[in-house]
Amino acid sequence: MRQRKVKLATESNLYEQGVHIGIEKIKLDERPVYLEIGSGKGQFITSMAKDFPKLHFIALEVNIDVCFRILEKKVSDQIDNLSIILGDAMHLSSYFEPHSVDAIYLNFSDPWPKAKHHKRRLTSTLFLDLYRYLLKPHGFIQFRTDHEQLFNDSLAYMSPYFEITEIIRNLPESRYMTEYEVKKRTLGPIYQLTGKVVHHAQPHL
Repeated sequence: MRQRKVKLATESNLYEQGVHIGIEKIKLDERPVYLEIGSGKGQFITSMAKDFPKLHFIALEVNIDVCFRILEKKVSDQIDNLSIILGDAMHLSSYFEPHSVDAIYLNFSDPWPKAKHHKRRLTSTLFLDLYRYLLKPHGFIQFRTDHEQLFNDSLAYMSPYFEITEIIRNLPESRYMTEYEVKKRTLGPIYQLTGKVVHHAQPHL
């Protein structure tokens, strides 16, 4: 579904309000870093950030109009422990130092159902290498979707890269849900898997 154009969603406006719009390293401190890739309008990550003020949450979103909605939530709720990046997941290694992220969340990523497009999936081999490059030795990744085939494929993709610690095929409701999840729950089950870094596996980067 095409996103509605937001008049105030300009790069200059986002930059003036602290959104990272350039491809450059993000300054981190000693706080644990929790990164959501493809944050949508930000309901999931802003809820997390408000409940865990001692952690540093980072929202990465490629669509400028949707990214502006995250910024609106951050400003209205005065969330000081949330950073926002307007950017593409392909540039993750340019935003972060190696092994600097504690957790990665992938929530309802585009399923790219056609086989010729599978390499674009955020759980494909290319991106899994990036995630291992970013995550600390004790880090974990959590993937959530309503698309069963994508879930099964992603489980197969991720198994060589991460130790799968949890598989849920009918995830209960929680305080931390995206806007998309709230809508899709009435239509069928939500799937979730969690994995932790395999220490002996070496990134291909």
